Amino acid sequence: MDVSRRRRLTDLLARVLVGAQSTLLSINVLADFLRTGRLTGLLLLAGELLVVVLIVMRRPATLINRSFAAGLVTMVSVLGPPMLRTGDAPALAPDLVTTVLSAIGLAIAAVGKASLGRSFGLVPANRGVVVRGPYTLVRHPIYLGYLFTHVAFFAQYPNLWNAVVLLLADTALIVRALMEERVLSEDVEYQGYCQRVSWHLVPGVF
Repeated sequence: MDVSRRRRLTDLLARVLVGAQSTLLSINVLADFLRTGRLTGLLLLAGELLVVVLIVMRRPATLINRSFAAGLVTMVSVLGPPMLRTGDAPALAPDLVTTVLSAIGLAIAAVGKASLGRSFGLVPANRGVVVRGPYTLVRHPIYLGYLFTHVAFFAQYPNLWNAVVLLLADTALIVRALMEERVLSEDVEYQGYCQRVSWHLVPGVF
């Protein structure tokens, strides 16, 4: 099998896998919403489904990190959230608080994805440098939005399974962000961007 055909097959399998995981999350979250009326899980689901749409629409990369490490952290960070589970354990915060936090995270991620448009991708790659919208504040606003929704989800559904999944997924997410920067750092335009925007995820913190 030639390289281009193998890459197309890999890309197709990645889309199918993400779609399947999102379907499982949909079933779990929708069942919980119908039973309890809690909105936090629905907002997390909305963000995950948006990822599926953007994966289908993304443009080809000009430079991509195809290393095993990049593939591993991407897989863990992407497949982690759809593996989260609802439950009946007492929440760590009222539903209103977790819903607001999740809504903030979804809004940040949605605006970031709208700014990226077809430049959105999964594996660390250069699909064009974006310097507008929330990217004027941090280099990875979409990931910041994810962290908001993940914290909100865990506060609503605290259990050991969700804690382990989010610890692994969000650690991989941060590593993935740094890998993306390494790929993009070869672009002169991105080098200039990094001089203007120094924060990776949280302004004033990291």
